[in-house]
Amino acid sequence: METYAIIPVSRFSNAKTRLSPTLTTNERENLLKSMLKDVIKVLKKNVTEVLVISADPDVLAYVEKLEVISLKEEGNTDLNGALTQALNWCSKHCLKVLIVPSDIPLIKEEHVQKILEKGRKANMVIAPAKGGGTNALLVPAEGMEMKFGECSFFEHLKVAENKGFSYSIFDSFYLSLDVNTAEDLGEIIIHGKNTETRSYLEKINLKVRSNHGIERLRVLRD
Repeated sequence: METYAIIPVSRFSNAKTRLSPTLTTNERENLLKSMLKDVIKVLKKNVTEVLVISADPDVLAYVEKLEVISLKEEGNTDLNGALTQALNWCSKHCLKVLIVPSDIPLIKEEHVQKILEKGRKANMVIAPAKGGGTNALLVPAEGMEMKFGECSFFEHLKVAENKGFSYSIFDSFYLSLDVNTAEDLGEIIIHGKNTETRSYLEKINLKVRSNHGIERLRVLRD
């Protein structure tokens, strides 16, 4: 069964603004590029095609160099609207789609393989993010409503139940980690062996230390 992967990507200029106390604007853009490389590399080995949708021409030009399909987001829409556009495009080419964000650089081939395997028996396979979001969603190319946003893991389960879809949950620490805070950067430095993302963080001299405060990890610059 052909499966396409969809990665929605925001504008490079808006990349990871919550990390502005730790990284410069240019560093945040380069971080997103590194994470994109990691995610695309894993997906390309395990799905039929990878599609990136974005409203940013710079993003689309960048991912074309990575040999994926680029789709321009049309109109002034939100993430779910952009994903609906991507789903509509993919529905003409495949039966199932795997939606993943651009900021999960710890994704591994075995994660994708296990999700696809579960998808042979279930209409939907979902992997939760650590904050209650959705970090991977395997669904039919037609018929699934997008609910990305606050606590989207539970919202997607509700949609599946309302539609009578069978579903399976794939829970993984590595896949649950999306990058939004300095502590998340520390997790990448610890766990991101052989990733472009960790290599970049080391290149800009970020180091991680244990912490006894609210956050478990402290990220410092040499």
